[in-house]
Amino acid sequence: MTPSSGRLVSWRRAMTLVEVLAVVVILGLLAGTLAVGFSGAFAKGKHELTRTQLGLIAGKLEAYHIEFGAWPDPGVGLDALTDGRASPRASYYMPSDQLLDPWGRRFELIVPGPNGHPFEVVSLGADGLPSGEGEDADLSTVSLRSGQR
Repeated sequence: MTPSSGRLVSWRRAMTLVEVLAVVVILGLLAGTLAVGFSGAFAKGKHELTRTQLGLIAGKLEAYHIEFGAWPDPGVGLDALTDGRASPRASYYMPSDQLLDPWGRRFELIVPGPNGHPFEVVSLGADGLPSGEGEDADLSTVSLRSGQR
């Protein structure tokens, strides 16, 4: 309150346009850095999930082989493990949604597998194309057995 006017004087300091732009730029840089970090973590997570699924499918194929003394026919592929061809009570049964990789594509079964392996189950990675590196790298039961990443 000023003595002469009898009114309250209020001083409010607003942010200038330069300060607002500086804050927006800093937040943008922070968001960009986090987005890059999270995308790498998601890609790695999908690859780890694929490895787990490949191990589960390989176990079910082994159970199928024990029960029938043969691997699924290449024309039937992994459908031999699921509805329409297998009973949910069968030791080798898998719901059809578990035969999809994290990118939403079906795993592929190759019988016989390469290098003397009885079979190979393959996911073509993020791009869905053979070979590739990083997130696009193919994953297979054969590479799991040999310890490749």
